[in-house]
Amino acid sequence: MSVHRWKSFYEDEDRPEKPRRYGVTEMRGPHYTLLSQNLLQDIFESMGHFVDGLKFSGGSHSLMPKTYIKEVTDMAHKHNVYVSTGEWAEHLLQKGPSSFKEYIEECKQLGFDTIELNVGSLGIPEETLLRFIRLIKSGGLKAKPQFAVKFNKSDIPVARDRAFGAYVVPVPRTSEIVEDVDLLIKRAERCLEAGADMIMIDADDVCKYADSVRADIIAKVIGRLGLEKTMFEASNGKTSEWFINQYGPKVNLFVDHSQVMDLECLRGRNLGHDHISVLGSSYFLF
Repeated sequence: MSVHRWKSFYEDEDRPEKPRRYGVTEMRGPHYTLLSQNLLQDIFESMGHFVDGLKFSGGSHSLMPKTYIKEVTDMAHKHNVYVSTGEWAEHLLQKGPSSFKEYIEECKQLGFDTIELNVGSLGIPEETLLRFIRLIKSGGLKAKPQFAVKFNKSDIPVARDRAFGAYVVPVPRTSEIVEDVDLLIKRAERCLEAGADMIMIDADDVCKYADSVRADIIAKVIGRLGLEKTMFEASNGKTSEWFINQYGPKVNLFVDHSQVMDLECLRGRNLGHDHISVLGSSYFLF
């Protein structure tokens, strides 16, 4: 721990040591760029104290040898970093209902700790989603559904009085997409009741750009679900800065690997906005 003496967590500071339930930093793994084992090793050795999770985004792990994935998950665990699958489960549903149980078992064997479910891409009934969450939990892994704030209009329930158990005519699918933060929250609450460990909020239409952050949506989500149970995708450093300024170091954020140190400096009360002059650009040459 002596290597990290320049940044310490004081007794009166809000953010605890790892493993953390809040103030979590999840790092994007191989997706847009290929991260070699050497680069991941460098990140974990230099900044592993500040990285809580590693996410294989976009189903990138499906293109990699299983031996490589296991080496990466083992490396992450040595630094007390959990590993998430990212959004890939939706591609397996084409193989049939039993494929999801097989997917959970394979994830366990490869060393994954969390299975993420992209609710929008899955396109399954809510009861099926809740069943998947229960399957993940019964398999000994953590479940993290990912929600967007926009839904297909046909997915939004229509308020009407009806007798219990009465047949409801299915609503035809439409191409109209509408924003409904209340539906997002209600479905997220049901997922948490089913055992989900955290809810991921997609950056699109919420916080993709710092100059158009939907503070109203974010405040409503956090107000209903709590900081501890929500994670937001921060597309860039300015977005991360907005979250820290508004909600402090306790907010859970998903960022690119290149943003980990900047985010930690924003979380730390001693470095703040002057962290560039403290670390210098030469830091990244080590």
